[in-house]
Amino acid sequence: MAQRLEEYAMVGDAQSAALVGRDGSVDWLCWPRFDSDACFAALLGAPEHGRFSLRPAGEVRAVRRAYRPGTLVLDTELSTAEGAVRIVDFMPPRGAAPDLVRLVQGLRGRVELDLELSPRFGYGARRPWIRGRGRHLSASAGPDTLHLIGEVPLRAEHGTIRARFAVAAGESAPFVLTWHPSHEPAPTPPEPGAALEATEAWWRRWSGRCTAGGRWHALLVQSLVVLKALTYARTGGIVAAPSTSLPEAPGGVRNWDYRFCWLRDATFTLLALMGAGYVDEARAWRDWLLRAVAGQPEDLQIMYGIAGERRLTELELPWLPGYEGARPVRIGNAASSQLQLDVFGEVLDCLHQAHLSGLPFSADAWTVQRALLDWLESHWDDPDEGIWEIRGPRRDFTHSKVMAWVAVDRALRSARAGRLDGPLDRWRALRARIHAEVCARGYDAERGAFTQAFGSKALDASLLLVPQVGFLPITDPRVGGTIAAIERELTEGGLVHRYDSRTGVDGLPPGEGVFLACTLWLSDALRMQGRHAEAARYFERVVGLANDVGLLAEQWDPVQRRLVGNFPQAFSHVALVNAALGLSGPAPHRSGRCPEGDCD
Repeated sequence: MAQRLEEYAMVGDAQSAALVGRDGSVDWLCWPRFDSDACFAALLGAPEHGRFSLRPAGEVRAVRRAYRPGTLVLDTELSTAEGAVRIVDFMPPRGAAPDLVRLVQGLRGRVELDLELSPRFGYGARRPWIRGRGRHLSASAGPDTLHLIGEVPLRAEHGTIRARFAVAAGESAPFVLTWHPSHEPAPTPPEPGAALEATEAWWRRWSGRCTAGGRWHALLVQSLVVLKALTYARTGGIVAAPSTSLPEAPGGVRNWDYRFCWLRDATFTLLALMGAGYVDEARAWRDWLLRAVAGQPEDLQIMYGIAGERRLTELELPWLPGYEGARPVRIGNAASSQLQLDVFGEVLDCLHQAHLSGLPFSADAWTVQRALLDWLESHWDDPDEGIWEIRGPRRDFTHSKVMAWVAVDRALRSARAGRLDGPLDRWRALRARIHAEVCARGYDAERGAFTQAFGSKALDASLLLVPQVGFLPITDPRVGGTIAAIERELTEGGLVHRYDSRTGVDGLPPGEGVFLACTLWLSDALRMQGRHAEAARYFERVVGLANDVGLLAEQWDPVQRRLVGNFPQAFSHVALVNAALGLSGPAPHRSGRCPEGDCD
């Protein structure tokens, strides 16, 4: 059985990623891309579904692990009665092929270890043909081949590569695992020592560019390293997580594939990168966004593949029993075909913020913005599936309408700031109409709060963003009432639920964890109200839920007190970066302000 999510760390090369357990087992790896078929899928099943295990033969008495500062190079120290070893795991920056290097170093005494490499291509479905002898074996099935090279004798048994070896203090045993298409010649593997030095230096050069300081500097760097690792280097797209089907509640059915790029993350991600000084990465993300949304506005999707792919067909994999038995296991994501009006606001806001942040203006970007706004003008009042991608009936979600207002507002501000052509008077009238509609139908005077949907009494944590996007000022009593109601009714253990899943609004069985990004949104809202000490407490609660190497999932189960949902989750780390920047000051903002003042 897979371990709790807290037990996993991630290593990656900004094109793919592996999840490595505290027990020395790589239980999840998709090659050559984040969204490729997994060759190790034990995370969603059992060892027979594929893993790469490297562990002491005797009882492990203590485990200590950490990333080397500013890097994604993982050190795991394991102590036994016989001594201690360190396993160094990393993926070198991509050369001709993807590599996973595992270096065993003797620290004390003499420790025997067992190696078990069980490739199972096609998400655990295909047992490979193993060839070779001695210290170099290959495993092939269909289009995939893995090569394992070590400095100890390797043997093949029923589709699994095994070895028993010993390492004494001062000795080392390196292993290099490489993937390549089975119809191509095997690439030259890297030399492990040189690869370690180069990988560590590459990460430190990158993380050393972080310009944000203050009390939260170390946390910022760790989360930014996670975001860099989840960035597909070839295109600039950032996946929501490297995993699929990790349930939002233990044993539940809320199991989705997150190995894609969500437009909803656009502005948050841009602000996080720009706020920390990563202009090149922000530009790459902006450019990915423009390429992905190019086409007809009515064809806009809420998510795309890492190279801008649009066909993300959702399938179930019945041969995988799921993480701790949570079924179904899904690949692809049917939410890609949903109508979610808020993404129009996200796209236009991201492009506007990019311009404000100093990225070069793009005439193509303005063409895209005008086309999107022309379509939104006729459809902003349509019901949709909303920010949480419900699988129940469409509704008039208040957050969706607020973000439609954001889309029009940012187009007006961009036009004024860049002296661009457009029907400005018509857009001003539309902006005023949407604003009035939201205030009239999305606000419940009896409750003193904005509600989840027009005519609803339910609350929704997405409405914490109302002041941040500039829809109403933080001093407006309707904003204050909404923040108070959410803090009163949607918090559990000092953390925030995105909404009450018992209402059935999402068309799914009730039950999920608290949403970590929403808790950080509450921290931001309290900071904007001047309640800095309370904001810091909510922020620190989230930070305290990260595992021992600083990784966060999407949610936290307050009953079983464990991380749940896909892992590690980019949205949680983006929210953490932006909240930390806000608490450190000056705060990033999404109000749409222009450098010279009012731009509308």
